[in-house]
This record gives sequence, structure tokens and C-alpha cells, in this order.
Amino acid sequence: MKLNKVTERIRYYPFEKERDRPILGYIQGDNFSVAIDAGHSEAHTMEFYSALREEGLPLPKFTILTHWHWDHTFGMHAVNGQCIANSLTDCYLRQFSHRIDEKGIEEFLSLDECIRKEYDGNRPVIISFPDIVFSEGFSIDAGGCLIRLIRCSSPHTDDSTLAAVEGERVLFLGDAAGGVYPTWNKNPELCRRLADTISELDVDICLKSHHAPQTKAEIIEELRVQV
Repeated sequence: MKLNKVTERIRYYPFEKERDRPILGYIQGDNFSVAIDAGHSEAHTMEFYSALREEGLPLPKFTILTHWHWDHTFGMHAVNGQCIANSLTDCYLRQFSHRIDEKGIEEFLSLDECIRKEYDGNRPVIISFPDIVFSEGFSIDAGGCLIRLIRCSSPHTDDSTLAAVEGERVLFLGDAAGGVYPTWNKNPELCRRLADTISELDVDICLKSHHAPQTKAEIIEELRVQV
């Protein structure tokens, strides 16, 4: 697959339904580049990097995690540079790693057919932890574009991080606008809080991890319908 261009500075590697792979975002600053999410596995991460090399783009210096779920984080051990996450994401990854150490890998593989397809052929499941952990908020100046990280309430998980790229008017949502796995039910109050958070951000384009780009107004309307 090829990278999709959103603005002059922002691209993303497309999502894939079969293996439940989320988009992997890319922000090209004047000084260095930043990725959004680490991928479902090493194979996913390496495909993303191959697409970057094909376009002559440098590998990211930092990778931001939108939340702890495996399809966004289990490629972390293969990323270039350092990974950044909020403290709850770090906590959940450590808990899940401990759970796998205790109960074995089969419980993880049994969660979903998409996971089994991602790790077909006995590919190793490796859980790493972020290098940089923040509490409430964090900002990265990549040169010419400031990336603001917002820890927020979300109907998907309680460890969601939004990444707003100032100047580009683009927001990476991860899975924040989705429901709880595996039922996909959405708590109306959490939908309202997320809609309120997004409404206050100076963005036009919103990127969800398993969908095509949407406008800010479309995302807010989608969330308000749940209230």
C-alpha cells in the first residue's frame, strides 16, 4: 500500500480491515518527523517504513501512541526512535504484558480472528513500553508544526490521547470515537465529553484509525447522535 497525503506535512499509511490494522500517521516537521501509533506487529511497522522510504521520507524520531490496544502498540519494539504515551497507556501495556506472561500467548490470540491473521506463521508477540510517559498533556515541536497531545475522556478507552497538529489543522483521534471492544457500545456521556473536547480544537480534518478522513463537523455530529 501507498501513503495517503492529507496536507503537505501530513500523510498516513491506510488501515486494513482483514488484520484490523489501524492507520499509521506521519507528520513531517522541518527538524524531524513524528509517527502516530506503532502498528499491530513488527510486520505492520516495517511495511509502513517501506512506504516512507519509497517516497524518500525520513523515519520518525518519535512515535505517539493513541491508546494501549495491541493493534496500535505491539509493533513498538520495531519502531525507529522513541515512543510517547500517557501514563495510563503505559500502565495498561505493563498489565497486559504481565497477563500474557502468566497465562500464555494463546489467550491473546483467541481474542479475535484478526489477531490470529496478524500473527499467522507463529510470528512472535512482543510487548514493549513507551520511552516517554506524560500525565495530562504534552507538546512536540517538530519544526514548523507543533503537535499537541491531549489526554481525554473517550467512549472507547479511558487512556485515549488525541494528537492535534497545529498549523495543519489536523487531528489524529486513534479509536477515541469508537465504542468499547468487543461490544462497540458507546457511553453517551463519554461521547458528549469527547465531542466537547474536539469542538474546542482548531482543526478541520479528523483522522480515525479505521476509517477514511472526516471533517470536524462530521465527527462531532456522529458523537452527538449517541447522546
